[in-house]
Amino acid sequence: MAAPKRGRSASAQSKPGRSLALILIAIVALTGGMFASGHTTPRLGIDLAGGTSITLRAVPEKGQESAINKTNMDTAVDIMNRRVNGLGVSEAEVQTQGTRNIIVNIPKGTNSEEARQQVGTTAKLYFRPVLATEASAGAATASPSPSASSSASSSSSSSATPKATGSSATPSATATSQGRAASDALKAGSTSSASPSATASASATPSATSSSAASAAAAKLEAQYTALDCSKKATQNTAGKDATAKDATVACGKVSGVWYKYLLGPAAVDGTDVKKAQAVYNTTSAAGWQVTMDFTSGGSKKFADITGELAKNTTPQNEFGIVLDGQVVSSPFVQSSITGGNAEISGSFTQEEAQSLANMLSYGALPLTFKEDSVTTVTAALGGEQLHAGLIAGAIGLALVVIYLLIFYRGLSVIAIPSLLVSAILTYVIMALLGPGIGFALNLPAVCGAIVAIGITADSFIVFFERIRDEIREGRSLRPAVERAWPRARRTILVSDFVSFLAAAVLFIVTVGKVQGFAFTLGLTTVLDVVVVFLFTKPLMTLLARRKFFADGHKWSGIDPKALGAKPPLRRTRRPAGSTAGPVDPKEA
Repeated sequence: MAAPKRGRSASAQSKPGRSLALILIAIVALTGGMFASGHTTPRLGIDLAGGTSITLRAVPEKGQESAINKTNMDTAVDIMNRRVNGLGVSEAEVQTQGTRNIIVNIPKGTNSEEARQQVGTTAKLYFRPVLATEASAGAATASPSPSASSSASSSSSSSATPKATGSSATPSATATSQGRAASDALKAGSTSSASPSATASASATPSATSSSAASAAAAKLEAQYTALDCSKKATQNTAGKDATAKDATVACGKVSGVWYKYLLGPAAVDGTDVKKAQAVYNTTSAAGWQVTMDFTSGGSKKFADITGELAKNTTPQNEFGIVLDGQVVSSPFVQSSITGGNAEISGSFTQEEAQSLANMLSYGALPLTFKEDSVTTVTAALGGEQLHAGLIAGAIGLALVVIYLLIFYRGLSVIAIPSLLVSAILTYVIMALLGPGIGFALNLPAVCGAIVAIGITADSFIVFFERIRDEIREGRSLRPAVERAWPRARRTILVSDFVSFLAAAVLFIVTVGKVQGFAFTLGLTTVLDVVVVFLFTKPLMTLLARRKFFADGHKWSGIDPKALGAKPPLRRTRRPAGSTAGPVDPKEA
């Protein structure tokens, strides 16, 4: 029988301590990172920690019932998902239910209140010309707002221009307003100018038509504007919420802690015309945090037209309101037509305010209008019970595996059990780090995936041990049996784990919601199984094979040659030089 080949592989096997040291260093480093981050436990999902579940129902606009279809619903789900993820909320589930409903689950322990506000803001985003605005009754008059400086302007500084105070006589009249602090300034991304659009001019006042119906609508709108009190919480989110894009409307908006009421013209630009928006910090000037916008080709034309018209007017009719779900989230003013397809909004923004506005501009243009049907809360007590049940199930599964290993593999269980513990430690630490890292949250299906992984890991050990036993049955001693068994076991383990990982990857891609938690955990533990078997189980087996207890095949070692029915030991036979070959005893072959 030929001896095992020496070389690179044999040299590596002769120093298993390196592999054990490597995985020990990895465990220490990951554990240290976990404690350093302050996140010593995995983040829990809504079914384990409790949280908020929101049901949104699609409401068609007049004459657009056919707009509620699978394509628009899927688009709305995608936008809502990006909205919530843009706030860093972990495991927020956004999925359709039936043909008209969308369910949003927001786990407890995240920025759930802000996420709920963002998701609940489900109507379309519009850019509307401001016809009139003033602080609500009882609000203190703010300081004058600074004049906007367009990048097309040649002036190097802007002068402060106070707004007049008073109230608007009619919706079509030149509006007057109280002064406003922290009014935004709009800067063009291009120095070119565009010719004003006649249609934009026509839409600047809701009373442009001479028909009696239009006059009645204008009078009604005037009365709404006069009676509107945005200091009352009940009206802040409801004023103008049901207005269509073609209608003039009223709305509320908050500026520097003060609520203002607005009279707005028909929408000039739709939120779908915004291609991209992001918050940036201007390091070249004292502007601080700004929001940059890039428009689509069609949106660039519309935006140039409306800003060209607004630039001809005086405050506040040189402003446009960015209206999301009926509420004015910002009202920049302009001094010249903004062309080039990009613009930036600057003002007294904090980082949080700039990012929030950019998020609304990027993800605010839903294809449908939604109504919040219900909001339910999953209590932490119920989640705690489910977590407790999952942990008990995992403990029972682990105990059964340990008992099986002790009965059938005896001494070899001192290799398998530490390997299971190493795998469990790595899984726990990585899950704890993935919470703040990528927003991973452990839900009940993910716990199930971890329990299934116990069997997958134990299966890898069993494959290796059985290969070693096969070699011992052939008459080989333990040390060569380990080295000969490893290549065959390694191939089987890799193929098995690859199939498990492929199934987990497919499941993660094609499913939504909690099932993805199961798939993610299954895939993670499958990868860790390969790491543990290669860097811990095999090197530890190599070391223990040198110990007398295992090398001599003690009856409690799990690899007793007599108990396994091994053949007599294989031996190398030597013949004198020049002797003729004769019959060989099969036991010596």
